[in-house]
Amino acid sequence: MQTDCVSVWEQCLKLIKNKVAEQSFDTWFKPIKPVKLNGSVLTILVPSQFFYEWIEEHYVHILKESLVETIGERAKLEYSVVVDQGAKNSSPYTVKLPNLNNNKYKDGKSKRFINPFELDQMDQPSESQLNSIYSFDTYVEGDCNRLARAAGYAVAKKPGVTSFNPLMIHGSVGLGKTHLVHAIGNEIKANLGDKFVLYVSSEKFINQFIKSVQNNEVQSFQNFYLQVDTLIIDDVQFFAKKEKTQEMFFHIFNHLHQSGKQIIMTSDRPPKDLKGFEERLLSRFKWGLTADIYQPDFETRMAIIHNKMEAEGIIIPDDVIEYLAYTVDTNIRELEGVLISLIAHSSLNKREIDLELAKQTMKNIVHDIETEVGIDYIQKTVAEYYRLTQDDLKAKTRKKEIVIARQIAMYFSKEYTNHSLKSIGYHFGGRDHSTVIHAVQSVNDTIDVDGNFRNAIKELREKLKIKSK
Repeated sequence: MQTDCVSVWEQCLKLIKNKVAEQSFDTWFKPIKPVKLNGSVLTILVPSQFFYEWIEEHYVHILKESLVETIGERAKLEYSVVVDQGAKNSSPYTVKLPNLNNNKYKDGKSKRFINPFELDQMDQPSESQLNSIYSFDTYVEGDCNRLARAAGYAVAKKPGVTSFNPLMIHGSVGLGKTHLVHAIGNEIKANLGDKFVLYVSSEKFINQFIKSVQNNEVQSFQNFYLQVDTLIIDDVQFFAKKEKTQEMFFHIFNHLHQSGKQIIMTSDRPPKDLKGFEERLLSRFKWGLTADIYQPDFETRMAIIHNKMEAEGIIIPDDVIEYLAYTVDTNIRELEGVLISLIAHSSLNKREIDLELAKQTMKNIVHDIETEVGIDYIQKTVAEYYRLTQDDLKAKTRKKEIVIARQIAMYFSKEYTNHSLKSIGYHFGGRDHSTVIHAVQSVNDTIDVDGNFRNAIKELREKLKIKSK
């Protein structure tokens, strides 16, 4: 029996490599490091909470099989999860977790990670609650977030000194607000290690305050927050109509601001549109800089996809990146969900990531393609009706019969799917949105004056309706 943790893990890797795709092996097993072997218990170090959850969700049975084959039937596995990368001269902070074969965590919930840092002790500075994976290096800049990123970087270099105090970042869900404020906090910690930086969601702040009232510890609650050098509050819109919480935050805000401490907030809307807030608090939200983040454009989405896949150690073809960037044009969070699902499909099906796999994955998770009447089917139906091929509809030719069929397919794509005009144009040979607008208008105009054309549209609509039932 092997007794050294390194040799045990090397033997396990040999067995695992024969059971998973090469890309999955490189992505999910190579980064794992063996820590120690205590009897039949092997402890491995994984680089993040997400990594840990992914391994437990998808590969625990393979790990267990390889361990049993290497160590014996009594083999067990423990994880050390890196939750804080630590300073250059210190070891990373890790949390040890047993293998969860019963799929239960400490709180009895299934497949949920227990955050080891809770602000139970409010009489002394605690951990910052920052996620170390978020940084300015991994935050992709574009027109959609340039002002917010520039302001955030300035604040990170000189917290409490610039005129951007408070810094209010607002925008819809999933656009990167939380990533940016974590990046600011991590940059401050890296350059000004003696400063107490604290990230807290509005929900957690509210719950802590309620708990302090129940336990007659309001003063301790306030004293804790008055020690913070940079306070980051996420989603302040949830303070709406909570008068006592607003009053407490008002006093904390005043003290920190007057003491030259930095305040950073996020919201789903600008201060002028926040309802259910005291006017005196809203006026303070407007003291510094309000910067918005909006939906990323195509080029920014391309860069986000490239960076995130590169960070996972995965290279995907350019046509797949373009397809994803055109198809998922809502927010970054949905885009990240698509990428995680794509990686999972590639891993579980032991397939390389290509355009066909991307399309299959998207059908399961994106509302735009959930309907069976997708752009591909519309193209196929229209092409068959006019005795053409789908490639004809995507070609650069200006033959009249092909142009008419292409315009009709674009018209139905606009009607039956939720794709943007840019996305529709992309699926027709990379044409721009103005071409789609012209196509839709041309079809509408011709329907009004040409009876034969109107009948053709009616027949095609019936074919598409049958498919959609």
